[in-house]
Amino acid sequence: MDIDVVIDVVCPWCFVGKRQLDRAQSMRPGTVENVRYRPYQLSPETPAEGVDRNAYYAKKFGNSPQFQAARQHLRDMGSDLGINFDFESECRIANTLDAHRLLRWAVGVGAQGAVAEGLMRRYFEESKFIGDHALLREVAEEAGMDGALVADLLTGDADIVTVRQDIDGARRMGVQGVPLYIFDGKSALSGAQGADAIVAAIDKLKAA
Repeated sequence: MDIDVVIDVVCPWCFVGKRQLDRAQSMRPGTVENVRYRPYQLSPETPAEGVDRNAYYAKKFGNSPQFQAARQHLRDMGSDLGINFDFESECRIANTLDAHRLLRWAVGVGAQGAVAEGLMRRYFEESKFIGDHALLREVAEEAGMDGALVADLLTGDADIVTVRQDIDGARRMGVQGVPLYIFDGKSALSGAQGADAIVAAIDKLKAA
């Protein structure tokens, strides 16, 4: 079985969703042959230099009890999955186009999962700016990719059009939120579902 996961790497629910998928795969070893991470941008208008995270969320959500409760829920879920969310440190939200280009290039060397993990860990746990090309090269090399090649590709426009087309395609399909899991192109599951829900979707498709 192949699973496509539509994500944006600055979405905390996507980090939760990736770890839940990892857990689900461990519950059904050998069932999932390929996991492919597909691009989505929640805020494609974000400038290349990024925006201040605290200011952005204060403007978008304020400091309501509901917002604080949602953040605590993320912390609790993250803790169960081994994620140490840091929402307090100073950080800049990146335009994720270059990060998605890197994820696309990682397919050829089987490094997509490691790259997705590296990007989200640096952003959510270390409050790093993942629009920085030096950081993207570091993530690539950590995942076993050719860092010099990645650095060279990032200086140009390789796959920019293709990634944007993939994102536009997801929107035309009706994708409005992420993560979204697509199982063998036949069924879908939306949101950061628990591992049990992902396993149930896998089992249902296998039994069909």
